[in-house]
Amino acid sequence: MESISFPEGFVWGAATAAFQIEGATTADGRTASIWDTFCKTPGAVVGGDTGDPAADHYNRVDEDVQLMVDLGIQAYRFSTAWPRIRPDAGPVNQAGLDFYSRLVDKLLENNITPWLTLYHWDLPQTLEDQGGWANRDTAYRFAEYAESVVGALGDRVDSWTTLNEPWCSSLLSYAAGVHAPGRQEPEAAVAAVHHLLLAHGLATAAIREQAPTAKVGITLNMYPIIPANPEDPADVDAARRLDGLQNRIFLDPLFKGEYPADIVEDLEPYGFSKHIRENDLEIISAPLDQLGVNYYAEHFVSGTPEQGEPEAPVQTNGRRPTGSPWVGAEHVSFPSRGLPRTDMDWEVQPDGLFKVLKRVHDDYPSIPLYVTENGAAYVDSINDDGSIHDPERLGYIESHLRAAHAAIEAGVDLRGYFAWSLMDNFEWAEGYAKRFGIVHVDYETQVRTPKMSAMWYSQVARGNALAATVAP
Repeated sequence: MESISFPEGFVWGAATAAFQIEGATTADGRTASIWDTFCKTPGAVVGGDTGDPAADHYNRVDEDVQLMVDLGIQAYRFSTAWPRIRPDAGPVNQAGLDFYSRLVDKLLENNITPWLTLYHWDLPQTLEDQGGWANRDTAYRFAEYAESVVGALGDRVDSWTTLNEPWCSSLLSYAAGVHAPGRQEPEAAVAAVHHLLLAHGLATAAIREQAPTAKVGITLNMYPIIPANPEDPADVDAARRLDGLQNRIFLDPLFKGEYPADIVEDLEPYGFSKHIRENDLEIISAPLDQLGVNYYAEHFVSGTPEQGEPEAPVQTNGRRPTGSPWVGAEHVSFPSRGLPRTDMDWEVQPDGLFKVLKRVHDDYPSIPLYVTENGAAYVDSINDDGSIHDPERLGYIESHLRAAHAAIEAGVDLRGYFAWSLMDNFEWAEGYAKRFGIVHVDYETQVRTPKMSAMWYSQVARGNALAATVAP
């Protein structure tokens, strides 16, 4: 493999999420989120794990920022916890805001750019009790929360992301029930799709009102959808449906001001269009400054269910029954292509990242792109001296960075890459069973140990380049 350099100014970062790393779920006025409740549901999370203490980041901010400094991380993508800042979606909790203010100050003191995500799935349980994202009012409560955060941090934070992966917050959470709140209600799921996008639009306006020069975006998890047999009409239709539910149902309203007509028709039995009111799409399609792309794998799909095969490639834990996130296409299956797989059982397909980036560049208005999440879970090998050997993770990141560079060479305006994740953490329904971090966390002692992949990534970030050969 050849040595390659990235454009000058390319951003090298790492990413986390509040519920996955902070712990301290009842400290300083924080109240319950839907994930606190979901973790108490029997069989919902592997091992009965909860978000406390997670990686205890709430009490280890200084240590974790110094870790980023040592690794040469230039930008840190983190999320703020809604129930910490506006407990029970009520008045502002100053202690919660102060925590993030200290974090931002610490980052800036060390020349690390803060990238703030307002919502990474920790909806206040109080709002879920009122219908959650299936309730239109939640979008307006989110705008109030956004206004509170930007009012406190907008003088120091330039890059704002409204939502992380609304596909997960809607279809995976309200149709499949794999993620909190664990509902399996297709009608609620399609309502959540629209209300999340409306929340994004309302929050975008709130950010711009208080911080006119801020860069505002949203992060989507996008996947190429490949029909197993391009000559089989059933497979082609399955790919169309899933592409609509995974990609176009979010991209089209954001950048074209309309929902894809075929998907609206597919979802009509579930009452999707009744949620769309006058001016909603105008609010949703307000111009953005950047788009975050989260990529992990492709979806290779068939329109024919296979005997003994799962009906959806979702995170299941073998305990609590879950459904399909593919509303109206629950029959699809995902044949194996015999590719290498990560510990999440996701196929390794770096070319899919190139496809996703190129597609957005070709099909939607020109907008700066950032890979805001990319990484892999593997079982780590700990050496006798305590060092962590993770060649598979290193190879995964390296191959995807080469795909990202190929996209840049093809004309894509890609400006940065954030490794997922900075450190091992609570991996949602998988609890602490899966490790994505480039930094190992001993959950008994909370000791952080950079893995081989972290040391390699540090060299890449500092040099803004990939060497011709991967580190052994």
